[in-house]
Amino acid sequence: MSSDALILARRDGAISHITLNRPRAINALNLEMFETLTREVAAANANGSTAILLDGAGDRGFCGGGDVKEISTGDPRQILSTEYVLDYAIATSGIPVIGIMDGITMGGGIGLTGHAHIRIVTERSRLAMPEARIGIVPDVGGHHLLAQAPGRLGELLAITSGEMDPGDAIALGFADSYVPSDRLDTLRAALAAGTDPQVAVAEVAEPAPRSQVLEARSWWDPIAMLALSGDDDQEPGNELDRVIRLVRALENDPSAEAQATAEVVRAMCPTSVAITLAQIARTRAEQLSLADVLRDDLRVVVRLAHRPDFAEGVRAQVIDKDRSPCWNPARIEDLDPEEIVRLLAPLQDDEYALAI
Repeated sequence: MSSDALILARRDGAISHITLNRPRAINALNLEMFETLTREVAAANANGSTAILLDGAGDRGFCGGGDVKEISTGDPRQILSTEYVLDYAIATSGIPVIGIMDGITMGGGIGLTGHAHIRIVTERSRLAMPEARIGIVPDVGGHHLLAQAPGRLGELLAITSGEMDPGDAIALGFADSYVPSDRLDTLRAALAAGTDPQVAVAEVAEPAPRSQVLEARSWWDPIAMLALSGDDDQEPGNELDRVIRLVRALENDPSAEAQATAEVVRAMCPTSVAITLAQIARTRAEQLSLADVLRDDLRVVVRLAHRPDFAEGVRAQVIDKDRSPCWNPARIEDLDPEEIVRLLAPLQDDEYALAI
């Protein structure tokens, strides 16, 4: 395998070892990588491997997410559907997939590892679903994880593009085990030698660090529970009322934490905030499966990808990097309720159908 290949896949003893190999871009995922990964996961399931080890090259992180430049200029339906089918293949793999989220792991990177059988973080791990910063919403099955986080912390992370350290990731259900980075080579060797993956991880794991995000429940949950009450009611048109109540409740709360959070939410794409709260509510209320959530993701994110806010978010965060997007509309209160309903509307045909 050429060292400049975007995906390095090789048999290492008992396992198949697959590495994202685009380190200068923090292993950002493009269509070619999704297609190659899909083939390699299928091959590993057929070649007698006992497990798949999934990691990333370089010292910055496992994966900074999907290549949003490619998505914004290409065919989002093709790119995203290929990605989501891959995410589901990893989640349903016949052999265990061990995902190592060492360093930065965001967006599409969580799609690869967040639904894996064994999910590992290290002291360097920094996880996030930052899509509201670029005019879309958490996808790759992220709402499935966010809806299951303790209390209403899933909503907090989603609408602030909040970051999780390793302790947070484990406490909120995005990871399973904390392994110091200097023990990863020991883990890889044990897996290659055929040690049962659960046993191999247990031998190098340590207790998870304390989660600071978990402590935010003390002030966040009472505000969110009251403002979002009735979010199990899926009546179209109520989504915007709930998000406005939440933002105003944060702004009217005297605590410094609530005030700071309101400021952060106001800086996010208003449409993204409204849509992601609605998607988390639906996922939780209807107890959607991962497959259901991925189908939702394709339907909603493709629609959002065609809106001007996505191009503006990519410009501000990735291209010009001025971090000053001009959202349209600029305020949550100015959102068009009918557009929110259209963006969330069920499929009318198979245009965005997902083959899982």
